[in-house]
Amino acid sequence: MSVNVEKRVDKPGTDAHAEQAWELKERIRRDEGVLKQRRGFFMDAYRRSTTHLFFIDDELIGFASVRRDGYILFLAVAPEVRGQGYGGRLVAEVAEHHRVVTCHARTTNERALRFYEHIGFEIKRRIDNYYEDGGDAYYLKLGEHEGIRDKLSGFMRR
Repeated sequence: MSVNVEKRVDKPGTDAHAEQAWELKERIRRDEGVLKQRRGFFMDAYRRSTTHLFFIDDELIGFASVRRDGYILFLAVAPEVRGQGYGGRLVAEVAEHHRVVTCHARTTNERALRFYEHIGFEIKRRIDNYYEDGGDAYYLKLGEHEGIRDKLSGFMRR
């Protein structure tokens, strides 16, 4: 069965899909205890960033919000579609527009860390007490290596 995935983009200053993104992020937070942000912070950051979104039948299944410098603020994929390449495709969308892509991930979020490592991110440093709740983070970077570009272009073809 073929699934039609629609790509949409909210440019800086636009929040057409911010509520749907917030709802998906909050569902993941409630179920998995990750992606904890205050609503005001999330909405402000969303409006200032470019957000790449994937929809199936008008239902948001994943999004990546990125700053102008290539830093991923938020990356979320609905649990029911994980493992199907959508996370990699979202990062590939970001990488299409940025030479270097960076992000933070909780040191305790093993699923996210495995994902980032799988697509070529490298841990650059650990930051203690990074999160509001005192949680520690890794700063991750996806570099300029040609092999990484090839790998990400593979995600784009899916």
